[in-house]
Amino acid sequence: MHSILHDLRFALRQLRKSPGFTFTAILSLALGIGATTAVFSVIYAILVNPYPYANPDRMVHMRLVDSDGHERGFGTTPSQWQQIRKSPVVEDAFIANEWNLTVTGHDFPEDVSADLVSSNTFNFFGVPTFLGRGLQPSDAIDGQDPQPVVVLSYKFWQRHFLADPSVVGKTMEMVRKTYTIVGVASPRFTWDDVDVYTPQKITADPLLGFYCGVRLKPGVTHDQANAALQPLLEQFAKETPKHFPKETFRLHVIGLNDDFLKQLGPSLALLFAAVALLLAIGCGNVSILLLARGTSRQQEFAVRSAIGAGRRRLIAQLLTESLLLSITGAALGVGLAYISLAKIVALMPPYAFPHEAAIHINLPVLVFSVAIALLTGIIFGLWPALQLSRPEVSQSLQSGTRKVAGSVRGRRTLALLIGGQITLTLLMLSGAGAALQGFLRLANVPLSYDPHNIMSVGIPVHENTYGTWADRANHFEQLRAAVAAVHGVRIAAISTNATPPSNGGDTKFEILGKPAAQDQSVRINFVSPGYFPALAIPLSQGQIWDEAENHNAAPVIVINQTLAKLYFPNGDALGHSIKIPFPSEAPFNLASTTASGWLRIVGIIVDKRDDGLRNPIKPEAFVPYTLLMRMGTQILVKSEVPPLTLMTAIRKAVAAVDADQQAGGDPQDLEHWISNQPEYASIQFISWLFGIFAALALVLAAVGLYSVVSYSVAQRTNEFGIRLALGARREHVLSIVFRSVLGSVGIGVALGLVLALVLNRILVKMAVEGSWGDATVVLSATAVLCGVALLACAIPARRASRTDPMVALRYE
Repeated sequence: MHSILHDLRFALRQLRKSPGFTFTAILSLALGIGATTAVFSVIYAILVNPYPYANPDRMVHMRLVDSDGHERGFGTTPSQWQQIRKSPVVEDAFIANEWNLTVTGHDFPEDVSADLVSSNTFNFFGVPTFLGRGLQPSDAIDGQDPQPVVVLSYKFWQRHFLADPSVVGKTMEMVRKTYTIVGVASPRFTWDDVDVYTPQKITADPLLGFYCGVRLKPGVTHDQANAALQPLLEQFAKETPKHFPKETFRLHVIGLNDDFLKQLGPSLALLFAAVALLLAIGCGNVSILLLARGTSRQQEFAVRSAIGAGRRRLIAQLLTESLLLSITGAALGVGLAYISLAKIVALMPPYAFPHEAAIHINLPVLVFSVAIALLTGIIFGLWPALQLSRPEVSQSLQSGTRKVAGSVRGRRTLALLIGGQITLTLLMLSGAGAALQGFLRLANVPLSYDPHNIMSVGIPVHENTYGTWADRANHFEQLRAAVAAVHGVRIAAISTNATPPSNGGDTKFEILGKPAAQDQSVRINFVSPGYFPALAIPLSQGQIWDEAENHNAAPVIVINQTLAKLYFPNGDALGHSIKIPFPSEAPFNLASTTASGWLRIVGIIVDKRDDGLRNPIKPEAFVPYTLLMRMGTQILVKSEVPPLTLMTAIRKAVAAVDADQQAGGDPQDLEHWISNQPEYASIQFISWLFGIFAALALVLAAVGLYSVVSYSVAQRTNEFGIRLALGARREHVLSIVFRSVLGSVGIGVALGLVLALVLNRILVKMAVEGSWGDATVVLSATAVLCGVALLACAIPARRASRTDPMVALRYE
């Protein structure tokens, strides 16, 4: 213990004597450990502990895979849900149906997203409420109207009730019905990201279709669940065929986190690899600094060795110094992680991770940080310690003798570290360049429509209102006209399901006079004629239907160029007729009398994005929205000013048509809609973080290179003075300094180029946007790195070339 305390005091004195070295080493480690800790916090929250639910590893989503290999959901009736609960592989199940309600009794209605759930839902999840209680079986008895009770989400409670702790027992009015607030959900209970949870009435209505969540019994695998539930679902498909694919299907259960892992998993793996590289560069920096600094301590080690200090004693002293540096760097790094973590979370794609995940610095993350600090201190401090603990006593005690890192082996070690740093930095720069290249490519993809100053406003229809086709058509048109009359609105158009760049619903179709192919499908969109001028979508051929045709649900259709070229290669699409199955399930879907017949093609639009920003454009078609009206629609608003500034006026206009009709609670302009597309948000997230980490890596590499060259110049001051005194030109001294690191930088760049090409193949298999092997990206990264390396060497080299010979000859 005494020797440890002695080593610690001595280490502190040594570090205080070299503040520049200490600051640089600690900052290098702090940046590496801070970035690693922040990213590990995200990974831990999303991959290790994403859900607060009881036994989340046994909770599954049920998906159907159709004959084309496409995955889709399905709806279950309440009686089918109860049959699923009785399955021998199922421990419990619940049903839920997301719906829009309205807080009434105020100046104008406030939109509230609600989950209508079975009364066992809160017991299923097993998460205690923050206040009060959750729903319980007595709240909804089969066949009876449920009790008018509601559980608030934590965020809604904070927003709407200002976090009032006495809210339990109070009432709130939704759609002119009074509900008693019985509880506030836990902050991490965010299922479906809704505002409120109310009990669902359990009936035998075969038209109702609910999401069904399942918790498997202990020990039941997903394959066993698939096999056991497949016959049950095939029976359900016969009972309620409209809820299931027409063709054959197979059940595929997936874990709660599988969708998120598929979407964000490669990005997180890439980021963790990036911060690991950054940490390695920072640790390499410390090793370089320790080795370079050791040159000025050769006499110290020689004296200590000469008076009896063993090699083990010297190694212990040097390891104490490196551990002190790493622990201090870790402490500072955790502080940086606290600051940067919120920024990383803000950059993450909004729907790419479970919102139940609590992303923060917690005990496992702190343990990880401490472990990283100890490992870096031991591993990256041990190497220079081994090099410096073998001083050449006879030479080091000679006052005029100085060697870089003590020996030829030390110089090789130093060169190896520098080369490794250059390699890793080039990889980071190439990755950042590839990510930026992919992001710019995605950001500049042609949309073929104008998203500027336009937003989509949701209009949900309440249950038991506007239940006939005529009433609903009249209601939607009145709402559209009222919004169009708002000052500042240029165009208001109905767009039930047509908000680009990912819009429409895929469905099979027939062409009059032609045999139907198995894979013949189209993306169908229900819109009013104002949709096309609102988005400035060019018309290629024909015309758009007019308002009178829209009002009368005329059997007409407009298609895109892709569909026209694919199914009418002779260019004669206009005048042909198409038939599309429109499911009429009153009151949810109300079809006109003309919807079941043939639809005449009257126009062809220029292709626009309809399947995201990255996928090829699919065949799509547009029909008057009055052909099929759902319980809700959207209004596209084209404005002369930023559209979100008009929302208050639009809500008042909507409420003027129907005092209980609300506008959607979270409207977005289409430019933000694009930025929230999963592929756009994901590559933007990668680009930002990779760019930041690459910049830090470049700074660290430059600092490491500058430090070793500076120490080298300091150790060779006598030599340079003698050369200059004997008539050597300054250019000759400059070339000596540059040549001392040229080999290390060159080897590092060459190895980095090879690894960039190898990793590019891996990333292509991972479907990561951008190319690390792209010549432009790699050459640009190499040019930037070489430029920074040149600058890092030029400053101490210039200082060496300007050495005063008289001062240098007296230098000790």
